[in-house]
Amino acid sequence: MKKLIATAVIGAGFMAASAPVFAADKLQEVKDRGVLKCGIHPGKAGFSTPDTKGNWTGLDIALCKAVAAAVFGDQSKVEFITMNSRNRLTALVTDEIDMLARSTTFTATRDGLNGVDVTTTWFYDGQGLMVNKSLGVNSIEELDGATICTYPGTTSEKNINDYFESRGLTYNALIVEASAESTAAYLANRCDAVTNDASALAADRQGMPNPMDHVILPERISKEPLGAYVKQGNDEWRQVVTWTAMALIEAEEMGITQGNVDSKLKSDKPDVMRILGVEGNLGQNFGLDNKWAYNAIKAVGNYGEIFDRNLGKGSALNFERGLNALYTDGGLLYAYPFR
Repeated sequence: MKKLIATAVIGAGFMAASAPVFAADKLQEVKDRGVLKCGIHPGKAGFSTPDTKGNWTGLDIALCKAVAAAVFGDQSKVEFITMNSRNRLTALVTDEIDMLARSTTFTATRDGLNGVDVTTTWFYDGQGLMVNKSLGVNSIEELDGATICTYPGTTSEKNINDYFESRGLTYNALIVEASAESTAAYLANRCDAVTNDASALAADRQGMPNPMDHVILPERISKEPLGAYVKQGNDEWRQVVTWTAMALIEAEEMGITQGNVDSKLKSDKPDVMRILGVEGNLGQNFGLDNKWAYNAIKAVGNYGEIFDRNLGKGSALNFERGLNALYTDGGLLYAYPFR
């Protein structure tokens, strides 16, 4: 194995906790404004990626569009606002954005102290480390004394420290401002390894000059349930975001797709009739039209369709569903009952 790079810590960062700040009537505010303000990652393949014309696609983008469709009946009524790791939760509390769909891990600290509420898990991930094959490393245990690139204000920074300390291993942290800078430092051989959620590492690897030169080590050092956050204090708005995501998950289990959702309006199955608004008043319970879930599914498809075109077999990343499969297929995705 080549000599590990020795580097001192050059910076540090943390997320300051704040007392809970309660929201006004956010749903009505969004309706009156006529557009949903959605905080997103500035560019993460499979989750939020702009094309040359500024059109965004990705797993997180689809969730934002689905919420806009549920609220307005129009997926285009959403403004995407890029957030970095430092300002993402503060932007919710200060009403710069209405929801945050930016690969942000649900944690007890974030839920309890930052004036924000979690909704439902949209993607199950785990933190990993990536190294160049030339390093000859096959396990994290072999990175004792290594320099690892990470960035501040994230669970990744805390997880890597906990993992190494609990195993009696040492490392030098090279802390840079954001994921792109971390990748650049790694490619410039300023660190031996880079750490992030495994999905982010795979996405970053796709953009490297020689993707096959880099390997994501097999260990996962954390649980990273990712999903949308909203400002604390308005249960109705939290319900809108939460149940829109669940509707897309439930639609996959029911076999409702973007292509067949219109024909499903004629179904005589009670559960299908309820979710599509043919029967009952689920939408009205959330302050929405009863066709809110129909509108969301019609706009972006069910969860499986969204996953496949952005991360799975229909994408360049070709991710396995894994934990993000329906519970009926051995995964963790499970929508609450639509009753």
